[in-house]
Amino acid sequence: MRSVPVRARVYILCVALAGAACAAPAPGAHPSWAAVALLTVLYAGCERITGARVVGDRVPRGLGTFFPVLLAGVFLLPPSAAALVAVPGALLARVDREPPWVRRLWRASRLALAAWASARVYGALGGPAAGAGPDFPYVLGPAGAAVLVFSAALTLLDGGVLVTAERVPARTAWRGLFPRSLAPVTVHGLAGLMMAVLWTSPYGPAAALLVLLPMGVSCWAFAQYHRERAAHQATIRALVQAVDLKDKYTRGHSERVGRASVLIARELGMDDDRVEVLRFAGILHDVGKLGVPTRLLRKDGPLTPEERRIIELHPEYGHEMVRGIGFLGEARAAILHHHERMDGGGYPYGLTGPQIPECARVVAVADAFDAMTSTRSYRRARPVEAAVAELKRCAGAHFDPVMVGALTRALERYGWHPEVTADVPEQGGAGTGGAGKGGAEQDAPVPPRVRSAPAPAPVRPGTR
Repeated sequence: MRSVPVRARVYILCVALAGAACAAPAPGAHPSWAAVALLTVLYAGCERITGARVVGDRVPRGLGTFFPVLLAGVFLLPPSAAALVAVPGALLARVDREPPWVRRLWRASRLALAAWASARVYGALGGPAAGAGPDFPYVLGPAGAAVLVFSAALTLLDGGVLVTAERVPARTAWRGLFPRSLAPVTVHGLAGLMMAVLWTSPYGPAAALLVLLPMGVSCWAFAQYHRERAAHQATIRALVQAVDLKDKYTRGHSERVGRASVLIARELGMDDDRVEVLRFAGILHDVGKLGVPTRLLRKDGPLTPEERRIIELHPEYGHEMVRGIGFLGEARAAILHHHERMDGGGYPYGLTGPQIPECARVVAVADAFDAMTSTRSYRRARPVEAAVAELKRCAGAHFDPVMVGALTRALERYGWHPEVTADVPEQGGAGTGGAGKGGAEQDAPVPPRVRSAPAPAPVRPGTR
């Protein structure tokens, strides 16, 4: 419990009390307890199955919430009984992170509240009484409203836990949650409605179970996709760790460039899929340095023209390394072109302006920003204000002004809290002058114009 902030404990406790009140039997309500028990056991079984090992691996976390069963309960039972269906299965579900009982309590409470709210709306809009069969097509309106309320309730509760437990700013905590949850809840809602129709048909509950077969197959396919994606991500992590070990001057740089790329992408209004691609592009932008001799990456003096030509091959090396990772998509173009310049003075191909892929223009700005605001062995980090000023000065020649503006606005809104890479022993000192700049600094796209300063605390542009 110590890992859960106090305000998150209070929030979860309040949600749990509300969930318990919703699941308590309402006066005068007489649900079919046989149906409640069967749906409860069915949902708990789905939780256990999706948490079991499949061919030596676990189904990814998050697939255990089997909404068709819960929404079938919404269409078949009174609100309090529909809320009760989720509780035992959620309390017994597998949890991978600490503290497990807090997470189980939270999951059970949020599902109970969402099911209760959607069942209330379903009944209020003319949905058939508990135990009565849905009447097509008139039931579609109440059922659709119930699905919307179910998704909205989950969104509202999840945003609250992001604010209290994860300390996400309130103005951004709910951004994008509802659209992401609505699509799967709608599909599961149709399956739940089919279950309710078959449940009250002459064929009975046994026929309703047939609906779960295609849903189970789809969940299995979804699990396969996530396992493949997890394997790719593990490969990406290994590549990044290899680069960090080889190039000690830029340890942690890749992750921060990925973070800055996400800030720019979100500020530009890109959809979640493209944001994810930009994150991978930022993380992997320097993976081609694995093909560069280590002595050049760690050189403590100026690069010769021949050595610079070797360094400038790393975008092409990186592009070749990741070309077989299918889900990276346009991230491969960012890896290849993140050192191109708007005026055509970059490499490897000297592209200009709109010829440079948009994703590469994003990563170029993120890369330069982190290079300037990170402490290296031969210089201190520049303040955020100085780095932003330098980006603006180079906008139009080195960088796309649109990307620079997006990063500037994002920094003003969220600030920047880098993990300064100061784990490398200081070399060269103040007396080394220009000879203290190794190969990594010479590869940076922005010439040093602002005098170096002591490493600052995290600040927002325009503040001290």
